[in-house]
Amino acid sequence: MARHRSHSVEFKRQVAQEYLGGETLHGLARRHDISRNLVRVWVEKYEAGAFDEDANAADLLQAYEARIAALERLVGKQALELEFLKGALRSGATPRNRPTSAITGPAVSPSPKAAG
Repeated sequence: MARHRSHSVEFKRQVAQEYLGGETLHGLARRHDISRNLVRVWVEKYEAGAFDEDANAADLLQAYEARIAALERLVGKQALELEFLKGALRSGATPRNRPTSAITGPAVSPSPKAAG
């Protein structure tokens, strides 16, 4: 049964550079446990500049993942703040039948009849 492995862009670039530096297909394939045809494919892609695009895409993906993580932390923080403020509103709520206008002020409590 054939093995299916994925190799990093850096590894592919390294193998292609070793081949272009004078290493043989057979030697590279044996040392890295890959097929000679795969080395040929990687060399063609390296010469076409495909690995540069893949590296740029990987860098962009890493930047996006970092930005997403930062935004998720911010959303979590804001959710905690909202829950805290909702709790503060519930505990400090004033009855709705009391006037809240600064002009009318609070309701006056009845004075005792004996004062006087």
